[in-house]
Amino acid sequence: MKRPRVLFTGDCSFLRAAFEKLVESEFEVVGTARNAQALFSIASKRQPHVIVLDLSMPLAKDLKAIRKIAERLPQTKLIFLGVTTNWDKVQQAFRGGASGYLLKTSEVNELSQAVREVLKGQAYLTPLVTQNLADSLIDERHQKESPGPLTERQQEVLALLVQGNTMREVATVLKVSPRTVAFHKYRMMSALKISSSAELIQYAVTHGLGSD
Repeated sequence: MKRPRVLFTGDCSFLRAAFEKLVESEFEVVGTARNAQALFSIASKRQPHVIVLDLSMPLAKDLKAIRKIAERLPQTKLIFLGVTTNWDKVQQAFRGGASGYLLKTSEVNELSQAVREVLKGQAYLTPLVTQNLADSLIDERHQKESPGPLTERQQEVLALLVQGNTMREVATVLKVSPRTVAFHKYRMMSALKISSSAELIQYAVTHGLGSD
C-alpha cells in the first residue's frame, strides 16, 4: 500500500528530519521547496497529497501562487505552518485555502495528526490556537463583568470619592490611613491611563461606581 506523499516548503530540514523519522512508516516526504518555482516543479512531478506551507516564506504571502497551487492540484490539501495564535490571522489562513493550521511550536507528532485529519477531508486546528481563543473569550467576558482593571478595594475607594467624600473621609470609612487612600487613587489613575481627578470621577460615573 502506497503511503500518502507530503511536500514541505521552507528551510525546515530539522523539522523534516524529525517528521520523517517519526512517521516514516506512514507518510513519504517527497521534498522541500524553498520557492514557488521549486514548489510547482516538485508538486507537478510527485503529486503530493499534502503540502505543508511555511507562512514565514515569501511564497506564503503570494496569494496568487497559493491559488495556482490549489487550481493545479485540487486534490492536494494545504497545512499552513505559522507563528501566531491570532484568530483573525488563522481565519485568513483557512480562507486562503488551508485545510489545517499548526504553529512552529507545535509538537512534531501533531503534524502527523494534522496530515491524517486533512487526508480524511476534515479540518485541523492546533489546540494551541483554540486554547488561546478560549482564554481571550474568557478575558473578554471578565472585562464586561468588571468595570475595569481595578481591584475590589480600588473600586470601593473610587465609589466613595465619587460620592463627594474627601480622601480623609474615605480613609475613615474604610479604616485605613489617608496615605493609603491616596496610594489607591494614583494607582487607579496609572492603571486607567488618566491624568486628572476629574477624569477619574468621569470614569466612575460612566461605569456606575458610587451610584448607589
